[in-house]
Amino acid sequence: MGQKKARDREFIESMYSMIPLVFILVACVELCDAATVVDVYRLIQYDISGAQFGSRLATLNHHAASLHFPPGSDLSRTVLIIPVREFNFTFIKEYIERKQPLGGLLFLLPQMLSSYAKHQKERINTVLVELERLLIHANIPYPVYFAFEDDDIDAVLADIKRSDASGQPATATTGGFKLVVSAPEPKKVASPTVSNIQGWLPGQKADGEANQLPTIAIVASYDTFGAAPALSVGSDSNGSGVVALLEIARLFSILYSNTKTRGRYNLLFGLTSGGPYNYNGTHKWLRSFDQRLRESIDYAICLNSIGSGDNKLYIHVSKPPENAYIRQIFDGLSNVAEVLGLEVGLKHKKINISNPRVAWEHEQFSRLRVTAATLSKLSVAPELLDSAGGLYDNRHFVHETAIIRGVKLVAESIARHIYGQQGKNIEIFADDSSLAVNPSYIRSWLDLLSRTPRVAPFLSKNDPFIMALKKELADLTDEVNVQHEVLDGIFTFYESTKARLNIYQVASVTFDLLLLLVLGSYLIVLFSFLVITTRGLDDLISLFRRPPSRKVKTA
Repeated sequence: MGQKKARDREFIESMYSMIPLVFILVACVELCDAATVVDVYRLIQYDISGAQFGSRLATLNHHAASLHFPPGSDLSRTVLIIPVREFNFTFIKEYIERKQPLGGLLFLLPQMLSSYAKHQKERINTVLVELERLLIHANIPYPVYFAFEDDDIDAVLADIKRSDASGQPATATTGGFKLVVSAPEPKKVASPTVSNIQGWLPGQKADGEANQLPTIAIVASYDTFGAAPALSVGSDSNGSGVVALLEIARLFSILYSNTKTRGRYNLLFGLTSGGPYNYNGTHKWLRSFDQRLRESIDYAICLNSIGSGDNKLYIHVSKPPENAYIRQIFDGLSNVAEVLGLEVGLKHKKINISNPRVAWEHEQFSRLRVTAATLSKLSVAPELLDSAGGLYDNRHFVHETAIIRGVKLVAESIARHIYGQQGKNIEIFADDSSLAVNPSYIRSWLDLLSRTPRVAPFLSKNDPFIMALKKELADLTDEVNVQHEVLDGIFTFYESTKARLNIYQVASVTFDLLLLLVLGSYLIVLFSFLVITTRGLDDLISLFRRPPSRKVKTA
């Protein structure tokens, strides 16, 4: 009896030792190898007055396919990988607008545009503009991500294309590559803020003068909006405007540091937020001014997208061109532009106070009866959320020389106005003087802005970029302060802008079944061996005998 119990205990211990092995073998049934891990950037998710836009999901777990999939394929559980170089706008537009079932989209962006020829860059730029306009204004019920091309993901895509071309796209039956993004359900961004930064260069008052000096305001909106918030760096819109404002502040800080060259105008520099959202931050910034300060503003120049394009810029105004103040601004800029070899055009667009849409930043000034104008390369106002620093707006399409010309144009015209030199052929900021524009300063700030996403709802009050702007303005001007306001409630934004994509090479079901058969046979042989060695052959045979019926046992 004791020997039998010992054998039973030995058999049970042997079975326990098999359990970890069984789990390991079962885990290998769905055999897959991690091909690569990629940083991906999610399509923005937002609402306007309750209407939903952008990608509504973040989690991804589907097989991958290319645009070479066989006709008639069911793509409801498939992620299409589409390089921008091979972009088929008609196909994507049809799938999105008709809301056809799709597991997800992964767009591959070129890594180094500098290696492309000029015509290739222009084509990619056009494709990105069309793609972004389509995506941000659509309600897409599946995950959409962006990633940059690299050798690993290119190799994966090449394998996928070969499978698709052979008529065997990736499925649970055939195997292939599976794309997995594990992300929580996106939550609403609570109370998104806009932060405005301002600094002053006070003018020189005459002895005994009691009246407040007139003010000239130079303003630029620094935040962006685009299809992928984590990639919305807006080198031109409006990084170029921010860089120009900082350089203009630097130049005038030199002039105003000496009482002999300090002008009899106050200079107000404003870096505003909320630009893509009807210049909401500018509206709240101006509303914080008292009436006396607003009335002291002689005029305001708003800088917007001046870093690319040809040698033509546009001055956008709300007041009629015949207005004396508008004519003064236009003539001052035109005279300087002629010397610089630039052409300046005047664009008048009357504002409708009852319409909440604000197309240009100067319109927020005009609504408060303050004379203002916007200087931009754009000849017409962009639509809401368009041309606000999207995927196409990066360092490769911005020219430092264009920003330098813009700085000279604005700084020289303001300086001539301050010092009463209008119409005179003089150059205050000459290239060979101590007041020359600094290309290195412009380049360093442009590089920083071109690698810093600046979508306002995802910037905290103490974001390092906002603190860097505040510090720089404090080094150049006086009385610097930051105003934090809540973005107007018609806009709702959602978190989850960046994730990690795992790409797995998954074996087919046929292979899994074969593996299961082999493992099952192995386990049966192993089980039989353990029974025989611990309890004997008779006990193994007895396991497969039919037990005697109750009737026989009773008899």
